[in-house]
Amino acid sequence: MTDPDNIVAEKLNGLTKYVASRTLTDPEWQHTTVLSDDVVERVRALKEEPGDELQIHGSCQLARDLHTAGLIDEYRLIVFPVVVGEGKRIFTDGMPASGFTVTDSRTTSTGATYTALTPTPFTTGPEFTVEDGKETIA
Repeated sequence: MTDPDNIVAEKLNGLTKYVASRTLTDPEWQHTTVLSDDVVERVRALKEEPGDELQIHGSCQLARDLHTAGLIDEYRLIVFPVVVGEGKRIFTDGMPASGFTVTDSRTTSTGATYTALTPTPFTTGPEFTVEDGKETIA
């Protein structure tokens, strides 16, 4: 977007962007670098450099690959209160298990929920047994 009155576009247009792509070679956007080879290792190296946060917009596969590599520090999810059928899933079969800590959560006036999650090691809860008709923690 080039509308100078759009403060989000103005901010994003001035920032460095990294685009993971197998097909894009010459991006039209200023301050843009295409990551086409070994994207996970390139992101790992970028995380070691000083600077602002790296964000993923619109790529479930990239999020999956970076989750699997342990490179995601925080998930910021917005869930809208609608059902539109089957869609893409961030977490699919075969991905490594992870726990999460909720660091922020809000609900908008339209019912959408925003949740910020940081990955934590996966643990299972206590085991329960039933003795004399009552649950007990094993």
